[in-house]
Amino acid sequence: MISNWSRTIGRASRSVRSSPAPVTYGLISLCSLIFLIGPAAGLDPAYGSGEALLTAQRAYFHRWGVLPTELFEGSARAALTPATALFVHGSWVHLLGNMLFLYVFGVMTEDRMGRVQFTVFYAGCGYLALLGYAAANADSEQSLVGASGAISAVLGAFLYLFPGARVTSLLPFLFFLPLRFPAWVVLPFWAALQWLAAGRASQGPGVAYLAHLVGFGLGFGYAWARFGRGTKVRTAPAPAPEGENQP
Repeated sequence: MISNWSRTIGRASRSVRSSPAPVTYGLISLCSLIFLIGPAAGLDPAYGSGEALLTAQRAYFHRWGVLPTELFEGSARAALTPATALFVHGSWVHLLGNMLFLYVFGVMTEDRMGRVQFTVFYAGCGYLALLGYAAANADSEQSLVGASGAISAVLGAFLYLFPGARVTSLLPFLFFLPLRFPAWVVLPFWAALQWLAAGRASQGPGVAYLAHLVGFGLGFGYAWARFGRGTKVRTAPAPAPEGENQP
């Protein structure tokens, strides 16, 4: 699968090279840097190993992630956690999956919205997506981290702005063969998978599918409200694997 991702990224880089996206690249760099210096990466010996490392990771996620049971208590620190959680990831797979999606779909979306608007859109939708998940799971004591809510919003906006863009998807049930479909086929299918998974999700650690759905809906709604029917659709290729990682 890694080799498929490498080919996907190669095609993506050729398609977006002529469209600078400093905010997208900056977000990828920042999330990656924060992950590398944190305990989740397992690279800093100062955090120890074994049980000590796990304890450090739990404390780190508790400090910077969203804890639904504390979020609505009125604490200023807790109110900031949906913003800080956007830059924290729980594992290498979590980080790489999210950053790949942001790289593929963020460049064209940022180019269409503009840097400032895209920054506000990303942060605002990401915050509200995590807030929505926390509100629906107010009794949960599981820390929620990751950029998936914000990236899902980017996917939603991309669907409205570029429905005809060709997306290369890696489908597990077809042995990860790269197949190209229009965004209007791939992204609603992805959203449907999140909906089905959210209905089966149980309390406790796992993927916050509801945050994906909230983010996706916010992103699509914002693009519809902001750009309306006059949006010009471009059909530049936007390769991406199917699926999403936990926030």
